[in-house]
Amino acid sequence: MERIKQALEKARQERALRQGGDASAGAATTTPGTRTEDSPYAQSQSITLDDAVLRENRIVTGLEPSDFTEAYNILRTQILQRFKENHWNVLAVTSPGSDEGKTLTAINLAISIAREVDYSVLLVDANLRHPWMLEHLGLSQRKGLSDYLTDDVPLSELLIQSSRIEHLVLLPAGRPLTNSAEMLNSPKMAELVKDMKSRYHSRIIIFDLPPVLTTADALAFSPYVDAALLVIEEGKTQKQDVERAVELLSNTNIVGTVLNKAEPKTS
Repeated sequence: MERIKQALEKARQERALRQGGDASAGAATTTPGTRTEDSPYAQSQSITLDDAVLRENRIVTGLEPSDFTEAYNILRTQILQRFKENHWNVLAVTSPGSDEGKTLTAINLAISIAREVDYSVLLVDANLRHPWMLEHLGLSQRKGLSDYLTDDVPLSELLIQSSRIEHLVLLPAGRPLTNSAEMLNSPKMAELVKDMKSRYHSRIIIFDLPPVLTTADALAFSPYVDAALLVIEEGKTQKQDVERAVELLSNTNIVGTVLNKAEPKTS
């Protein structure tokens, strides 16, 4: 783990040098606006989440308090502090490789932030090639982002919201796309992110992206986000994979890392 921290610190220093030493370089300059009545985000479909399914899939922040929920609350606080300092509001959650816990982290973090009084969250499943977010929540696949990008399906028909988590709205991925990288880098996607950033005051947009090393999707989409959170799995993620992922994301502010499936230390 120490080697991973050193690799990330080295990447931060190199990025700061390229940006003239300004740690806030690359921050969004758009001032978040206020909600309008004709907003495409004003309508959403109501869904019901099953506590048993959430617990089984380790979606812990939607349940009773525990050590795990507190860990996500600490992560939430750290990220919100960085975002407030730099006037950011768009976060990408990704990982070097597959099955390292990025979707689980994105969902738990989104719920934790949504429980803050002063924030709302839009969680977007941007894994257009292999959508996983709805499965983690125990929901069947439905139309989503890919249908908006390819078939002009209105956002009001795609957004979903649980009545239990008032300030969290979800945008599913929709049907899988083979040209996912191209669609994430399309002008229509760029315009959507721009609108998301400026539409609401105090809204955090979280994109659950595919792994950095398996497809071009995360790299293609990275210019649209303010910062990225890198999820790694203890005992699985290799040091060289972390270094390669950080290198590929060298123009993106890496706000931190999450060590998933870490065994508790014993005295």
